[in-house]
This record gives sequence, structure tokens and C-alpha cells, in this order.
Amino acid sequence: MPRTNFQELLDAGVHFGHLKRKWNPKMAPYIFMERNGIHIIDLHKSIVKIDEAANAAKQLAKAGRKILFVATKKQAKEIVAEAAESVNMPYVTERWPGGMLTNFPTIRKAVKKMNTIDRMMSDGTFETLAKRERLQVTRQRAKLEKNLGSIADLNRLPSALFIVDIQKEVNAVKEATRLNIPIIAMVDTCCDPTPIDYVIPSNDDAAKSIALIVTIIRDAIQEGLEERKLEREKEVPFEQKEDEEIVPVKRTRARRQRTEEVKEVTEVKSEEVKSEEKEVKSEEVKSEEVKSEEKAEPAKKESAPVEKKEEPVEVKEVKEVKEVKEVKSEEVKSEEVKSEEKEVKSEEKPKDKNE
Repeated sequence: MPRTNFQELLDAGVHFGHLKRKWNPKMAPYIFMERNGIHIIDLHKSIVKIDEAANAAKQLAKAGRKILFVATKKQAKEIVAEAAESVNMPYVTERWPGGMLTNFPTIRKAVKKMNTIDRMMSDGTFETLAKRERLQVTRQRAKLEKNLGSIADLNRLPSALFIVDIQKEVNAVKEATRLNIPIIAMVDTCCDPTPIDYVIPSNDDAAKSIALIVTIIRDAIQEGLEERKLEREKEVPFEQKEDEEIVPVKRTRARRQRTEEVKEVTEVKSEEVKSEEKEVKSEEVKSEEVKSEEKAEPAKKESAPVEKKEEPVEVKEVKEVKEVKEVKSEEVKSEEVKSEEKEVKSEEKPKDKNE
């Protein structure tokens, strides 16, 4: 179902384009006719394009992305600011700061500086400054708030831009195109729609026309945020009631079966471990008994007396005979030695006499 109808767009003056002499030939597919030197936009095509742009904005919001609203035209400032604040989206309604997207880290530094000044004012350090310094800081804070106050919560680059007049916001279009950031824009007959991802052919000068298109985009973003909130609530596995503990949501049958199987497996494993421990203990006891027996055996051997074996009678007699023979042989030898000594002495005496 379309988000708007033909009559609503007609009443808001969305169909009025620019003068024929100012037209851009690339907008020809969206022009219905010429009347009194003014191009008339085909509202049937506008309805289709509005739905496409609104669906894109809804999906971005549902995914938790940020859409930056850009409108510095006098008749669009307040309308865009109110719509963006209602859905908590950043917006730029004053001068577009150069390098807002392509030099985003520097812009973040300026935002941090503004936050630092706010902390100084809150903790009392601002009062310790000299009067002249306080005046300078106050002016600096006012300037930063005017240009960057609406994007203070933008911690990273936006996922898309919504622009009211691409001819006036040419710098924003160039930066977004360079960074491949999608653009949703109201495009009049005098503009080039080539760099725009979601073209909304419409009158971007009339306040009623701007208000209608901006409201449709805002409502689409609101729908996306609500759907995101519902999905998050469904994903939460616990529900808390008043004065009760947190109770888990329904436990599925498959989950119960898994828990029972896990319990059985753990019980079987514990029994196996116990039996293995018993076996190990019994083996240790046996090994200790064997060691004690081995220690006892050498002690018995030492304590037991050595039994001498009695030799037979024949062996004894043979040994005695041998001993007697040995004694006799020794006596004979000693006698022979004595006789030799006597002979030697007898030979030495006659020699002495001759001399």
C-alpha cells in the first residue's frame, strides 16, 4: 500500500517544478508536461519513488543505522530539525561544515572540544577563568553549538543522507558520493539526479511540499525503530514479573532431552572413573606386598646359620696322609740344607791354613 496518494501530493503542491529554461534534461523521465513556462512533475512516478525511499529509510532504521538529515534552506530548517529530533536522528540545518564526512575525525575533535567546555561549566572550573577568557569560551561554545550541536551524538559516519535540495547542498552530495554513502533526496526539475540513490521527484521550494515528504520519511524511520524494538524484546530469553524472580521462558522439549542425555553421559563417565581408581589402588597394594616380601627374604638368609657339610671318612684320611708327607718332605729338605752348610764350612778351613 502506498504511503501517500495523488490528491495529497497535489494539495501540497509537490507537482510544481521550475521554469522550463532552468530544467535539467536528466529529469525528463519524471516530467509530466509544461504549463505556462513551468514544468509539471508526474505525481504517479513520485508516489512510486516516495515508497522506495521510505522503505530504504525504514530498513536502515530497523538495522540500527543513523540517517543524517541535511536542509539549510530557510523554509526547510525548522521542519527538518523537528522531524529529525522526533526520531533521534542527527541533522544539519546551518552551514554545511566542510569535510563533515570526508574529514570526520576533525569534526569529532571539535565536538569533543564542545563537550569539554560543557564539563568546565558543570564542575566549576569555568568560574575560575578570567572575565575575558570566560567571554571567549562562551562565544566559542555558542559557535560550536550552532554548527555541530545537532551532530554531537554522531560517533561514526552516517549510513545514509536525506537531503532536501541537492543543488544547494552540493558539498554534502559530493562528500557522500565520494564515500559511497547512499543519498535520499528531494530532486526538483532543475537538478541532476545522477548521484542520488533514491530520487524523490518533487517541489523542494514550497514549505508544504517539504513538510509532506519529510513527514513520510520520518514515519518510515519510526516504523523501523519500533520493529527493531519488538525484535529485541522477542530475542530476550527471560521475562521478569512484578515481585518475582527472573523466570526463564518456555523450555523446549529438545532442550530437556539434551540436558537429560548430558546427565546420563556424565554419570556413566563418573562410574568408569571410580572403577579405574579402584583398580589402580588394588595394583598399588599388590606392588607394596611384593616389595615387602622381597625385603623379608634377604633378612631370612642373613639370620639363618650356615650348615657345614661333613666330609666323608675316606677324604679325611687322604688329607691326613698328604699332610704327613708334606711334613716329612720339609724335614728332609731342612736336613739337606744343614749338611750342605757343614760341607761348605769344612772346605773353607783348609784354604785358611794354606794361606
